[in-house]
Amino acid sequence: MSAIDTVRQHLPVKYRELAKFLVVGGTTYVVDVGLFSLLSHTVLSNKVVTAKAIAVLIATILSYILNREWSFSRRGGREKHHEAMLFFLVNGIALGLNLIPLAMSQYVFGFNSSNYAPFTVTVANFISANIIGTAVGMAFRFWAYRKWVFPEELTPHPELVAEAEAIAAAEAQARAEAREEAEAGVFPMDTVFPMETGERRRATDRPVTPP
Repeated sequence: MSAIDTVRQHLPVKYRELAKFLVVGGTTYVVDVGLFSLLSHTVLSNKVVTAKAIAVLIATILSYILNREWSFSRRGGREKHHEAMLFFLVNGIALGLNLIPLAMSQYVFGFNSSNYAPFTVTVANFISANIIGTAVGMAFRFWAYRKWVFPEELTPHPELVAEAEAIAAAEAQARAEAREEAEAGVFPMDTVFPMETGERRRATDRPVTPP
């Protein structure tokens, strides 16, 4: 059994969409960083901003394809051009949210070269941009993709359907067995009926005196 099959076997269905989204996010992050490093050290060594723009654009296109065809393959509800436009809009907003922790670290909390040593500034920038900022951006993306980009669940997950059908079948069988027992007059041994309880209570209201 492969690692993916093992994860799928133990991960609840409702979390698999999130897991796929995180895998796609990690993949596109590697593509973004790798392509930027390649371009900025070769053909675009003097145009690093252009290199980063190209890397971000390609990573975003790849993210759209993977999320649409894999992470959210059971969701949709919009025409393709509207879906793509909203996808890029959401990613633009997420990019802005990603920059907020870094800006706050630099300009609000003062973690810059004027106040702290270069190593401290580097650590603060890494935490605020690559950890906090990335987490905020990914959380927003996941929520926005489900709400706006892929808003409707087109087909329910087969395992959820099978689970619901199994529960319904078990309930129907339990009702049928209870009906058959009632028709046959069979009741559990410890069943206490109200009339019987009342008769027992009246019979034992007064103590019995020996003759």
